[in-house]
Amino acid sequence: MTTLTQEEIRLKAALTHEAHWRKWGPYLSDRQWGTVREDYSAYGTAWDYFTHDQARSRAYRWGEDGIAGISDNHQRLCFAIALWNGEDPILKERLFGLTGNEGNHGEDVKEYYFYLDNTPTHSYMKALYKYPHQAFPYTQILEENKRRNRREPELELIDTAIFDENRYFDVFIEYAKHSAEDILIQIQVINRGAKAKTLHILPTLWFRNTWSWTKDENKPILQKIESGNGLSAIAAFHPTLGKRYLYCQGETELLFTENETNTERLFNVPNASAYVKDGINDYIVQGRKEAVNPNQFGTKAAAHYLLTISAGETQIIKLRLSDISLCPPSQAGLEGSDCPPSQAGLEGSDCPPSQGGLGGSSYPPSQGGLGGSPFAAFDAIFSTRQREADEFYQRITPFPLGEDMRNVQRQAFAGMLWNKQYYHYIVEDWLKGDPSAPPPPRDRKKARNHEWFHFYSDDILSMPDKWEYPWFAAWDLAFHAIPLATIDPDFAKYQLDVMTREWYMHPNGQIPAYEWAFGDVNPPVHAWATWRVYKIEQKIYGRSDRAFLERVFQKLMLNFTWWVNRKDIEGKNVFQGGFLGLDNIGVFDRSAVLPTGGHIDQSDGTSWMGMYCLNMLAIALELAQTNPVYEDIATKFFEHFLYIADAMNHIGEMEASLWDEADGFYYDVLHLPNDRQIALKVRSLVGLIPLFAVETIEPETLQKLPGFKKRVEWFIQNRPDLTQNIACMKSEGVGERRLLAIVYRDRLRRILQKMLDETEFLGDYGIRAISRYHAEHPYIFHVNGTQFRVDYEPAESSSGLFGGNSNWRGPVWFPVNFLLIESLQKFHYYLGDDFQVECPTGSGQMMTLWEVAAELSQRLIQIFLKNTSGYRPVYGGTQKFQTDPYWQDLILFYEYFHGDNGAGIGASHQTGWTGLVAKLIGQFGEYEGRDKAPQLSAYEQIEV
Repeated sequence: MTTLTQEEIRLKAALTHEAHWRKWGPYLSDRQWGTVREDYSAYGTAWDYFTHDQARSRAYRWGEDGIAGISDNHQRLCFAIALWNGEDPILKERLFGLTGNEGNHGEDVKEYYFYLDNTPTHSYMKALYKYPHQAFPYTQILEENKRRNRREPELELIDTAIFDENRYFDVFIEYAKHSAEDILIQIQVINRGAKAKTLHILPTLWFRNTWSWTKDENKPILQKIESGNGLSAIAAFHPTLGKRYLYCQGETELLFTENETNTERLFNVPNASAYVKDGINDYIVQGRKEAVNPNQFGTKAAAHYLLTISAGETQIIKLRLSDISLCPPSQAGLEGSDCPPSQAGLEGSDCPPSQGGLGGSSYPPSQGGLGGSPFAAFDAIFSTRQREADEFYQRITPFPLGEDMRNVQRQAFAGMLWNKQYYHYIVEDWLKGDPSAPPPPRDRKKARNHEWFHFYSDDILSMPDKWEYPWFAAWDLAFHAIPLATIDPDFAKYQLDVMTREWYMHPNGQIPAYEWAFGDVNPPVHAWATWRVYKIEQKIYGRSDRAFLERVFQKLMLNFTWWVNRKDIEGKNVFQGGFLGLDNIGVFDRSAVLPTGGHIDQSDGTSWMGMYCLNMLAIALELAQTNPVYEDIATKFFEHFLYIADAMNHIGEMEASLWDEADGFYYDVLHLPNDRQIALKVRSLVGLIPLFAVETIEPETLQKLPGFKKRVEWFIQNRPDLTQNIACMKSEGVGERRLLAIVYRDRLRRILQKMLDETEFLGDYGIRAISRYHAEHPYIFHVNGTQFRVDYEPAESSSGLFGGNSNWRGPVWFPVNFLLIESLQKFHYYLGDDFQVECPTGSGQMMTLWEVAAELSQRLIQIFLKNTSGYRPVYGGTQKFQTDPYWQDLILFYEYFHGDNGAGIGASHQTGWTGLVAKLIGQFGEYEGRDKAPQLSAYEQIEV
């Protein structure tokens, strides 16, 4: 039996509740302002209601943000860094970027920060923020991007020349847990410039404001305590979190204020508190001594370090956030209270006696505090946690990998884990408004998400990108779960499970999409992810969590029924669904009323449902191994799949099929009010998604489930009308396996001929979302004198459809490429090595489908790897990333990638689904060098 690494031992302790190792983690958002949750406007203008400029002065209602910060799992107490270079107009407390209304390609962060390392229990974490010496060009970025149109590139921070001559600081933030409640913090600052430069560093501790919204909420408190021994210390008390202490190396200045809104600055209304959220900012930047509390207590506090750092010099600050007190009672105020005698119990004081008693114990040597100091064993603990992180990731990928590839995978996993966020949103409370706040506008009764009155989130969730998308997105989350399952299957399972719980899922069975519109429709990939996570845990960790599988499956049957009842307008097993996550891929906005009237029968919507059926079938067959009741349910999904597949390939004698025999491709079909039907001949992913609906069944499974086998055989013999045009288990494949698929041999070849054509879909870095054919042959549709068109656009979108910040008209997207790779592997699993196709089309080179899948996988991986010129395609023509030794090994995982050159586009920290590259790298290491695909045991899914 494999010996568990220390990180796995911690994960096991968390699972059995021996120690709450995940209690503290990187749960701060990178952006809380400009979110739906903080929007109390009448008409849902979230970007304008709560701006970046307001964020330093205005208390958040639902969450907190910060730079490389941490919090507890209910975000009661938060820690992050703030910086000031002596030039900026404000403290750098949070990341700056453009809103959806300000950017010429929608919202976008305009900072450089990197997630370098993290472990599932957050026992070790490392991030890097690059902070310029000069004043941050806020105005230049705003005005220049506002001036540019959608066909021009965005102005990025690096384009302003602010990093030229290395005039910046590298600020590394690291965390190492000594225990679940004892966290060591190290801030390492390197001056990369040629001249000495001063820097203010303010490690900041604060409470999320929970007391301003209701009248009976107890207010927590932070205050200075006398620690001696060359230390500075802040004690924290929270009614439910209890006592914590922040120990700061050196006798540094401690600043205190309140995490409460500066109404005077924002609304010209007198402040309720003498000290407000931006008090520390005003003290440091404006020199306003009266802005912080001289009595040194509050709900927001910072240690103030003023450093002068020579050229090339490194300076380090050490801190420790712990539940262990170092202060003897004699130094902690009256009768053990941490409130100084002058403050304890005074009328109007924020420090009542009932919150005292913080002092009393000290660090024994065994707790990492030799000699009573919180820093005596500091370096040793950090070294241990770093070594254990290395051991854990070597266990995850024990296969031979090059240093560069291993670096990419490690940073991909780090990004996945840093993108965890505390997500708090209670729709009922949000709609009604708070008792202590003015009543919301009447129009908010019908505001977005008002039909989701039941929704209640108080969870740690995986975000697509904590700045650009600091909210969960259901179909993104399904893809996140795949690489997460490799390193932390319990967290991955929770992500999938919670979306189906009654406080998330709508009573009608719909899964919430994302906070801008919970009622939008995403592709139904939840069952696929559930099945994959189950199999990944089974393979890597040897555990089969049937309780998880069954629990989610039961709820997904409700969701499946919702799809059938809501998205099949004519009851013919041909589905609509709207944009289905593919934003602008169609000639029309598929989520809006069509300018032609009528509706669109969607090739992708119908194919997703075919895939959904097969995913549910696979789960039902697994559950039927121990519970025969599920045989009947498996039969139901088998039969439903046949109806969907038949409708996909042949709607009826007088109706257009989604399959175009002349073109050898699937298209959407426009169904006009007069019953005329028009194929919308855009060569896009819409026509490739039918490949996703594929599943193999092992002969052993059929033998074990005689009821299911009998029903299948009856259907094959008695319903030839449903089985003649699809792969429907008639013929045995390799290993006597049976195949269910919408697409079979002949159509598979014809589709792959286009997909693997480098003048169409196949790019150097993966499969494009739209064929390159449309670069010179745009698809044009006229409606009442208005032209609608689709062109091949390999980079940013030229339209504002869906905010204009994503583009499905040419770039490469990881999630669909990942599903294509998996589908090809499944087809190969059935068809074997004898079935070969030309790859690339026209090259004369024949490949098995396994080899084609491997080729696509390697093209995707190569986006991030240095090529023969030492350049990473992901960074395109940005020279600093390509040649500067302080930049070239830092990896950003973008939302999507240029269809021709692989450059990263869109959200720069969408390690969410782009983190799938970590899984692809793992498979590359496992199978590279084999002449043939792996031979798997009965009913074991290929681990993509």
